[in-house]
Amino acid sequence: MFHKLRQKPKLLYAIITAAGLTGFLASFLQMLEKIELLKNPSSVLLCNINAIFSCSNILDVWQSSVFGFPNSLMCIIFFVVTLTAGLIAWAGGSIGRILRLVLMGLAWFFVMFGFWYLWQSIFEIGALCIYCLVCYAAVLTISGAWLRLNYKDIKFNKKIERFFDYVVSNNFDIVFWLFIATLIAIEATIQFA
Repeated sequence: MFHKLRQKPKLLYAIITAAGLTGFLASFLQMLEKIELLKNPSSVLLCNINAIFSCSNILDVWQSSVFGFPNSLMCIIFFVVTLTAGLIAWAGGSIGRILRLVLMGLAWFFVMFGFWYLWQSIFEIGALCIYCLVCYAAVLTISGAWLRLNYKDIKFNKKIERFFDYVVSNNFDIVFWLFIATLIAIEATIQFA
């Protein structure tokens, strides 16, 4: 099934659209929780499930506002742009090569940023945010779809291009994204077990 994804860009854009919408909703809900926490620091947030899954513990630390504003605001913007691009292409519009590569680069930035953030959440803060996990799953999904759409447009030498062809045709790219998600799950299990 997965090997046909490269030949079905409309399906990949549908995946990007769905993941963008999912990430947007999770980011938006997290922003609402942050606003509630700012209004009333002692409020009980909906995303506070237990001591481990606790948005309050996450939203109160510097890692949640790395660039001086809430990370969820940055995620909302990213997911809206991604959702819009996915929706345009899914509906039959055209997205130029440069824009696709820029969006893929942004998605990869969020893969790295999200990995760092979840690492901080697990090992420094000692809590996890459900919304952050949903956002990161969306980011990994979006990154995988952009890679499948764009890897032929990235010009390398022939050896690297054959390597990417091999990786995608054998679904090793999907294994890579699943490996990242599994690594985070293992880290959390080890830390919180």
